[in-house]
Amino acid sequence: MPPAVWREVVVQGGSRYGAADVAAAREAGWIRVVAPRDRSLVRELGQELHPGEAESIVLTLELHPEILLIDEAEARQAAGLHGLQVTGCVGILLRANEDHKIRSLRAELERLQRHGNFWLGKPFIQEILSLAGKKEKS
Repeated sequence: MPPAVWREVVVQGGSRYGAADVAAAREAGWIRVVAPRDRSLVRELGQELHPGEAESIVLTLELHPEILLIDEAEARQAAGLHGLQVTGCVGILLRANEDHKIRSLRAELERLQRHGNFWLGKPFIQEILSLAGKKEKS
């Protein structure tokens, strides 16, 4: 995780839902905070994106993980322009549902909106639930 995301999620968002879990994951060694080296690309991307998104894209380019977790449409588009494969929170929930790691996709989507300050339109939610239903039947 880049420093800008750590600051946003844990330092500035310390009282928000999940912030303590992220801090605990770092303490347990599941998450490392790593600064991207290419500061010029971070500044360039930062012209259009939030600092955490810019740092996340650059760090992904440098470390070459399989996938980048990012939700904002503009950031996903920028990541795509750099050839990065992305998923977001909804993609992770879909995978968790497929792997039977969660009881109810609908409940988790509602919790994401309620506690995560995450906006999802009703048509999008219906599309996700429909997609999950089709995958379960196949």
